[in-house]
Amino acid sequence: MRNTSIILSLLITALFSLTAFAQQPEISFFRPYDQDGINQFETTKTEADDKGFEGVKVRVGGNFTQQFQALSHSNTADLVWNSDSTANINELAALKPGFNLATANLNIDVQLQDGIRLNLVTYLSSRHHAEAWVKGGYLQIDRMPFFDSELVDNLMEYLTIRIGHMEVNYGDAHFRRTDNGNALYNPFVGNLIMDAFNTEIGGEVYFQSNGVLAMLGVTGGEIKGEIGEVTGPPTDDKLKRSPTILGKVGYDSELNENIRLRVTGSAYYTSSSKRNVLYSGDRSGSRYYLAMENTAASTGSNFTSGRYNPGFTDQVTAIMANVFVRAYGLEVFGTYENASGRTSSETEERTASQFAIEALYRIGAKENFYLGGRYNSMTAETAPGTDVTINRYQLGLGWFITPNILLKAEYVNQDYVDFAETSIFNGGNFNGAMIEATVGF
Repeated sequence: MRNTSIILSLLITALFSLTAFAQQPEISFFRPYDQDGINQFETTKTEADDKGFEGVKVRVGGNFTQQFQALSHSNTADLVWNSDSTANINELAALKPGFNLATANLNIDVQLQDGIRLNLVTYLSSRHHAEAWVKGGYLQIDRMPFFDSELVDNLMEYLTIRIGHMEVNYGDAHFRRTDNGNALYNPFVGNLIMDAFNTEIGGEVYFQSNGVLAMLGVTGGEIKGEIGEVTGPPTDDKLKRSPTILGKVGYDSELNENIRLRVTGSAYYTSSSKRNVLYSGDRSGSRYYLAMENTAASTGSNFTSGRYNPGFTDQVTAIMANVFVRAYGLEVFGTYENASGRTSSETEERTASQFAIEALYRIGAKENFYLGGRYNSMTAETAPGTDVTINRYQLGLGWFITPNILLKAEYVNQDYVDFAETSIFNGGNFNGAMIEATVGF
């Protein structure tokens, strides 16, 4: 397996860390990587989140995930020969039950000062990359003791600042998605069909008070730092690199001891970019290996199988609305998303939208068991006036064997509608069972 020596090193670290779990330093304003992190979104500003400061503390953690896949797929696409007429590019790969590549994250969190912490996540094994590489890192500031100002201290009771090359806070779905080895927050195996996720360089400022949440952020608009001039087709009348502006407003509160309500609306906008990847920023890969891919596909190169990228690489405007309701052991999480954009060679914008609803019921005194389902539907224009649709449902159950170990099982069915007869997705369907084990600490 790729990165074997690195994974073994992290495994040794993990075993040591789990053995010494009680000695893990407490980090302020921090989302745990274990069961305690379930149903957390932005870090909050409660007294319980503030662990105080007794000097620099370094917390080393990790995530490991492994799946067993038993999927089948089919299509009704026309025969289309490759360039030398030796193979049908619409012939699907032969799938057999088996294990997918194990994925792993290394998490480093550091309490640098009172109310100031550092987060750094490294992907040690991922579907798309053969080498270890940094996902991103940021500083989170919830206190500013270096100003020694009562006014600043009072303001920081309500404000949080994040700065770095980090996962942007667009929508709420990204708080419940699988992030390479970190699959413990996701009650299912796969992420949404149109998977909005990206790491960009910039900053976000949050205001939180009595359940009210507001955020405003600005980033460079691209997945990595760029300083060169943008060149491209002359049809692009906005041939430049523009910042991304993103924001979120919402309300999140415990209405009583057993009922919680969270409602948020988010927006993401960039007027022009060398290559924006809001819907293709996850380089770690999909969980449905080779689903609806052709016989020449590889699990590394074709790492987005089962997802859909609308291809808004130059200009994108996206909004997402989310609702989360928890009543006793029942949870409902809904997503509605609408986006428009274009590539640098297009003169007209295209649109895409998706809807997802999931319901879970958690069972037991410690809610160690759950069962539930998710329905996800996406419609997008491949060209102005030409729409395609993908529908998926997932049925799942899970067992927290310990707060750090989750075992999941899922049945998934995904249908492709209105794709051209020459497309490999014409009449497409994949379905079957997935079993996933994940560790987080």
